[in-house]
Amino acid sequence: MSLFLFWLFFGIGILIQAIYLLVIFGKTAFYSGNTPQSTSRNEEGVTVVICAHNEFGNLKTLIPKLFEQDYPIFDVMIVNDRSSDRTKRLLEKMMESFPKLRSVTIKYTPPHCTAKKYALTLGIKVAKHDVMLLTDADCLPETNQWIRKMTAPVRNQGKTFAVGFSGYEHKPGFLNNWIQFETLLTALYYISFGLWKKPFMGIGRNLCYRKDFFMNAKAFKGLWHIEGGDDDLFLNQYASGQNTAIVLDPEATTISKPKETRKEYLIQKKRHLHVGKYYRGSDKRKIGLYSFSHALFWIGGIALLIYLGLAQSWEQFSIVFGIILLRSILLTVIFKAAEKKIQGTKPPKNIWMLDFLYLGYFWILGTISHQAKDIQWK
Repeated sequence: MSLFLFWLFFGIGILIQAIYLLVIFGKTAFYSGNTPQSTSRNEEGVTVVICAHNEFGNLKTLIPKLFEQDYPIFDVMIVNDRSSDRTKRLLEKMMESFPKLRSVTIKYTPPHCTAKKYALTLGIKVAKHDVMLLTDADCLPETNQWIRKMTAPVRNQGKTFAVGFSGYEHKPGFLNNWIQFETLLTALYYISFGLWKKPFMGIGRNLCYRKDFFMNAKAFKGLWHIEGGDDDLFLNQYASGQNTAIVLDPEATTISKPKETRKEYLIQKKRHLHVGKYYRGSDKRKIGLYSFSHALFWIGGIALLIYLGLAQSWEQFSIVFGIILLRSILLTVIFKAAEKKIQGTKPPKNIWMLDFLYLGYFWILGTISHQAKDIQWK
């Protein structure tokens, strides 16, 4: 009976994993064209909105970089959210050098609101232009075409949302390699389902939508009490295959500073994973089915290797080992191809090993995050 269950788990895991890797994630990995562009060259104004809490050092680097963008009509709105460092003084000084830089200062957050959503709402409310392009203070555009490429679907194709990718700087060490892997896997979820016209999330480090839509929808209604989710929960409520475009272009990406300690990283990921429990049921299943089949595959596969090894059934042992090896090769090929399409850079090292470690990461940290009550932005 145990042997039958092991084969059953392994078989179900193989089948679902094959569908995800070849069909769903393959949509990104084997993507062969550029996002369709309208013949119209509507270069309407764009406001880049950034919420910043004690981000003096990052803003000092980011603001001049933003004004190198190759786009004719745009301004930058910095929401100075309760900063106690030199952010306000920096903004005042930089506004003298950059006339299109604007800022609004928040001194307190109302008790019924979470800090990031309140700051973002205020920034959007006072934004000059209707097309909003969002990023974070610790992000930098990869090229001077970022504004043009990221806003094109909203400006020229009548889309409500344009969803882009934001990666992390490559640094030595296991933690950074893990961050690269987990970020790429997350991107494969939301980019691939978006390309299949089933969008369900995006990231606020690289996201575009219209101010009018945000205000008319009262976008954070029902979400004010949730820490985080100003990006993915907003999209989860309103994105559809008709109103959302995925911008799959290395020139439209941003790059962020990665966490450098395990503690900082776990705090960040706990916040991200906590928000997932508020997704629609169908969208939870998009992630959950992959993770469930991933667990079945590894648990069933390892159990079979142990059982068949002890029974000295080497023919069946070789079959199971061969399937595990074949999936590892396929996974590596898919991830390498996807990384090239999304970001144009090298993929993480030892993908097969990181994939195995993901088994414990998702189920342990996911359970902790789901039950957490101490989630904070900054």
